[in-house]
Amino acid sequence: MVEYLLGIKELDDLIGGIREGTNLMLIGPPMCGKDDLLNKIVHTGLKNNEASIIVSTRETGERVLEWFSLNDLDLENANIGIVDCVTKTLGIPTQDLDMIKRAASPVDLTGIGVRMGQYLEEFLVQRESIGLRLCINSLSTILMYSNLQTVFRFLHVYTGRVKAAKAFGIFVVEDETHDPQTVATLKQLFDGMIEIKETDSGYAIRVLGITQKPTKWYDFEIDGTDVNILSTE
Repeated sequence: MVEYLLGIKELDDLIGGIREGTNLMLIGPPMCGKDDLLNKIVHTGLKNNEASIIVSTRETGERVLEWFSLNDLDLENANIGIVDCVTKTLGIPTQDLDMIKRAASPVDLTGIGVRMGQYLEEFLVQRESIGLRLCINSLSTILMYSNLQTVFRFLHVYTGRVKAAKAFGIFVVEDETHDPQTVATLKQLFDGMIEIKETDSGYAIRVLGITQKPTKWYDFEIDGTDVNILSTE
């Protein structure tokens, strides 16, 4: 049985490892460090020889890989696949690479799904990876181009595939961008949330839904792959 760690000691100690087949929403306000936090969670898995698939709707695949390269990850031996939804929208002539497959745009849910499926086949069947993290950054960008019902159906398929594959799914949502009904609809597909809020001194994080009660709020800072817990409420 695979148990997934976030790589944040205080939260991992409280949660005791995330059960295989879990899907979490990572939600917080703009510019609160969600991208770096997601990359940290992925980095933790890659360092543990797990595989990771990231659907990137805001950064090119090369920029995503650059973050990992700059943060001490041996990309040549890493089981990572990026579904790049940005490069083609910029009109940049480019080809797929082993670690980067291009979708036409964030609205191309069929193309995104095909490329996610190719990586799932590669990592789970061909390479027999010991664990897998599937991340979409972000659902909010996709919702700018597609209606909620379409995105819900798409997510229903892939949260189901996460459960079937005994993987760990993390899906980023911009808080304050959507009406409460949209967020409530999306929440139905998830087992819990990693929530970030703004505080007087910066930002705080907590996890809810996968423990008996929500964790405390932890003030935190991110520096590369270091998530430093500063204090608790």
